[in-house]
This record gives sequence, C-alpha cells and structure tokens, in this order.
Amino acid sequence: MSFDTPNLNLIEDTPNFYDDEDMEHEDMEDEDTDGDQDQEVHEDTSMPQESGSSEIRRSSGSSSSRRRAKCWKNFTPGEKHSDGMTDVTCNYCQKHYRLNLRRNGTNTMNRHIKTCSKTPGSTPRSGYKKLDMEVFREMIAVALIQHNLPYSFVEYEKIREAFTYVNPSIEFWSRNTAASDVYKIYEREKQKLKAVLAKIPGRVCLTTDLWRAITVEGYMCLTVHYVDVDWVLKTKIISFCAFPPPHTGVAIALKLTELLREWGLEKKVFSLTVDNASANDNMQGILKRKLQKDLVCSGEFFHVRCSAHILNLIVQDGLAVISGALDKIRETVKFLKGSESREITFQNCIETVGVPAEVAKAGLILDVTTRWNSTYFMLDRAIDFKEALRNLKEVDRSYKSFPSELEWDRSERICKLLEPFAEVTKLISGSSYPTANLYFMQVWSIKCWLRRHEDSEDRVIREMVEAMKEKFNKYWEEFSDILAIAAVLDPRLKFAFLEYCYNILDPETCKLNLVYIRGKLVKLFGEYKKDTGATTSASTSHAPRHIPSGYGGFYAYFSQKTGGSGKSPLDIYLDEPVVDMESFSSLDAISYWKDNAGRFKELSSMACDVLSIPLTTVASESSFSIGSRVLNKYRSCLLPTNVQALICARNWFRGFQEIGDHEIELSSEQRG
Repeated sequence: MSFDTPNLNLIEDTPNFYDDEDMEHEDMEDEDTDGDQDQEVHEDTSMPQESGSSEIRRSSGSSSSRRRAKCWKNFTPGEKHSDGMTDVTCNYCQKHYRLNLRRNGTNTMNRHIKTCSKTPGSTPRSGYKKLDMEVFREMIAVALIQHNLPYSFVEYEKIREAFTYVNPSIEFWSRNTAASDVYKIYEREKQKLKAVLAKIPGRVCLTTDLWRAITVEGYMCLTVHYVDVDWVLKTKIISFCAFPPPHTGVAIALKLTELLREWGLEKKVFSLTVDNASANDNMQGILKRKLQKDLVCSGEFFHVRCSAHILNLIVQDGLAVISGALDKIRETVKFLKGSESREITFQNCIETVGVPAEVAKAGLILDVTTRWNSTYFMLDRAIDFKEALRNLKEVDRSYKSFPSELEWDRSERICKLLEPFAEVTKLISGSSYPTANLYFMQVWSIKCWLRRHEDSEDRVIREMVEAMKEKFNKYWEEFSDILAIAAVLDPRLKFAFLEYCYNILDPETCKLNLVYIRGKLVKLFGEYKKDTGATTSASTSHAPRHIPSGYGGFYAYFSQKTGGSGKSPLDIYLDEPVVDMESFSSLDAISYWKDNAGRFKELSSMACDVLSIPLTTVASESSFSIGSRVLNKYRSCLLPTNVQALICARNWFRGFQEIGDHEIELSSEQRG
C-alpha cells in the first residue's frame, strides 16, 4: 500500500497541525491536477497583456503575487522548457525537479516538503525513513499480547491515522493478519521454552486446573515449576487449551499425558499438585500408572494436594458457624454498592465519625465465596467502618442489616483469629520462591492454633474451632512425607525442626515419626544415586587438579559415596549444624544448594526438585483471571488456539501477577 499521496481525511481531521489557510491550499492543490492553480508559471493567454510584462513572466517564471500555493515559499522556479516542463529547486536541500506544472500541479513539491529533513519547522513526519514492516508488525503483536488488546486494534481508524502521521510509509494489515502474527510469536517462544526445559538438570513439578469460560467452553491450564540452569526457580504456563466434556479423571489423565509428550516432559516429572476434586484423585492415580517407570520411587511422592484449597475448606466450615454476622456484613456491602446515593450518604457518615483517610480510601469490599481470605478481608475492612455504619443506620432507615453489638464483638475476635490463616495463605501461594519447605511449619502452626482455641469461652467460637478441627483431621491426619522431607532439606530447619514440632504435638510418637521420615529421605536419595555412570562423569570435573591421571573417576565415586570421610553426602549435610536463624528471611534455600553443589552433588539436585514442588494451584488459577479478560463478553468469538497463544505468550513475556486485594475487589464487582 502506497502513501505517496497525502491522506485528505487525515489532514482535515487534524487542524492542530495546519492552519486554515494551509488546509485550504492543500485541498485545492491535491484536487486540482489539471494545473489550473499553477497558471502563474505559464503564459496567461486569457487576458490582454503588454508584451513587456509577458516577456518578464516568461523569463522569471511568474510573479510572486500570483503564486498563491504556500509550497512556493520553499522552492525557486528555474528555466521553463519548450516541452512544457519547468525546473524548480528546493531552497533548503537544493533538490532539483523538472515538472509539468500545468498538468500535475504542485503535488510533487508538497510531497517533498513533507519528507525534506532540512525544512525549518518540519513536523514529526518530516525526514521519515522507510520502516521494516516485519519488525513493526511484531512490535504491535507483542503489544496486543502484553496489554490484552483486541486483534481489531490494528483496524481502528484513528490508530491508523496516528500511525500514518508518524510515518506515511506504513502498510496496514487486517485483524486476521494480527492474529497470525501473535500465533507465530507464540510458536517461536514455545520452541524457546522447549529448548530451555530440555536443558534443565533436574525434574519438573506440575500444577493443573480446569476453568469454564464465559462462552461455557472448558479450558485446562498446565503449569510447570522447575529450577533452571542458573539455579533460579521458574514457573511457566505450558498449556491453556480447550478441554471439552467429559471432565472425568480418565479424560484429564489422557490429556495431561498428551501434553507432557508434546513438551518432551514425560520422563522428567517429579510431582503433580491438584485440588481435592474427586476427578483429580482418579486422574493422578491413572497418570501415575502411565508414568510409573519414569517417576522417582515409582511415583510414591507424585501426588500433592493443594494446601490453599484445604485451608479454604477448613476455614469455610468454621465460618459457616458464624454465618449470621457474616451475612449481615455481606448484605451491608451489597446495600451500599447497590446505589450511588447510598455511597454518597455513607461517605458523609465516614466524614462525620472521622474515619482516617487511609482507611476511608480502601473502602469496603464484597467477598468471593470460593476464596476464604476474601471473606477475611471483607470482615477486616467492615470492622474499620463500624462507627460509620452505625451512623448510617441512624440517618438511613432503609439500612436494616447492621450487626448487633454481640455480633460485632464476635466478628472482631474471629477476624483476629483468622489473621494467621490469611498470612499462611499468602505465604504458600507464592510462585517466585520455594514454598515446599514452608509446608510443615504451616501445618504445625494450624494444629497448634486449633488446640489453643478449642476451649474458648465463647460457645460459637468453640463450635467454629470444632468444625475446623474435624476438617483438618480429614486431610492432615498424616503429614505429607515429601513435604516433611522438604523441611529437612531447608538448611535452616533440618531434623531439629521436625523434632521440635513433633515433641510439642505428641512427645510419645516423636521418635517414631523422625525415624519414618528419615527412612523416606534415604530411600529418595538412593533413587538419585542409581545412575553411577552419570554420577561419575558429572562429578569428575569437581576433582582436585593434583589427582593423578586416570584416577579421577575413582575419586569422584569415592567422594560421592563417602564424602571422603566415610559418610554419604546426606549424612554430612544432616550432621552439620543448621544455618543461623538470623539469616532466615534473607537466605534462599535454593541458593544454599547452588553454593554447595560441589560438595553434595546428587543431593543438591534432589533438593532442587523437592523445593520446586508448589503447595498450591494458585499459579494455574491466576491464569484464569487473565483468561477472563482475554475471553470476555466483548471477545467471545476467539478461537481456542488464539486464546492459548495470547495467555501463554503473555505469561512467557510478563510472568505471573500476584493476586492481591485489588484482584479480590475486581472479582467481587464482577460477581455483584
């Protein structure tokens, strides 16, 4: 598509860049192509003239008073030839043209002015250079991905006018071409990620979950968690594909097997974290059997339950006991958000009672029933506005859901009790740092919390704790072995921490529990030592330089087996004192294993695999939040392949976004 001819609509729509006289002459010059407006450079035979003046006109081109077009200010006319052509020269860059002004008018000179970089006061379009359209199209495609823009963005009229103003040489493309560009980027980045995953030294941990879009279509998200060659924990979405019914355990297992084979990961899986749906229980059993020969310890540590979902079930059972107070607070938020006039009245009440500005700015939020911590945030904020709501009750008789004093008092105590749960949920939901080593501590702290409050003076709170305790025992009667091992592989904890926790919970069974976990740890480490050949070749590079030629393999074998002191690397690690707790917040457990990889070899590789295990499926669920923006009621016709390309590529470019209060508030508004 050529842009040599100026766009009349663009000039008419942008009066800020030209004065009225300019636009008048531009229109006249572009439309008048028969040369009538430039008769001043030719002999005028339509009126009587004196021969002298005619000669002057022939010799000088024309009188400046007759050259009304503004382009003549930038050009000097030259010799007029017998064939009707006239020489003109740019006053600034000295470029020469030979033009038929009678036939073509001043169009050529106008175009030159727009591209001449030496013209004083030139617009941003002046001096443009030819664009590399492939590069430009890719930049726009990346913008579509990162900013959730529709494909039709490239067809917006004003966007095209703006691009044309910047550079008239742009050749525009359609929304279908934009979709094709995005998909090409997705395929290119997919191959890059495949190459990265093929080179990682350890195994990968998976999370998966299902989602139903606004179009009622089902989607499956599969995320991979791994430690890369630079010893950095990474989390990537590798699939966000359409998944039609039936959503049975067999169907999910078959789809996951297909995806793992496509990505070349079927022999590199360590664990799978899923929620507590019955279909997932069936799925993990089927998938474990399919991958059994390639899993560590035949899949003994394969299945991990989502801790956030378990916490949600525990807390929801407790909150059901105090549903009366919660229902009133929930109805209060709905009442205020249902009318603008009520919100204005409430703002007046806030000013009347003197609520601090930072609290008032946060405002009330409505909870999301599937996310218990949103209920905690709703309760916590409502308590801050207690007096303002009391004032609202006095000035607005239609407000009927104000809690009683007893309900407010109970809500405040429950909110304080649930605060540690909110902190735990936030802590274990991270994806940029290891969380597996935090599991044992959090489970232990919840158990202790339930013990402390089971004899509360408040009958309702006792009932709440009893309901939570019953659900806790259902899922956590036995601690997950692999996640207890993860705590041991944290150099700040080791077995000393497990011994402390077991002693507080039940001193009589403490020793038996420690022996059991140690046995599991030794068994797992034995799996990582099976490939002796790989161990020898990998470890030879760590041998000291003074080892005689030919003895490097023996040195590596001996060091790996005994650590040079009759002990295995696992024994050496466990015998060393724990790292100073003052460095607890600053030490990254994976960094420790990176620094000590030369000493512990396979043990460090095992530690990275275990510490990569995610405690929750939050990584997959956060992709559904993005999915609801990509596939909404205004973009409900997107093909599943385009949905996957947009969501996966966006994740590969930007990573995961943490779910914060603003996400809860957004979800509340959508729900309401």
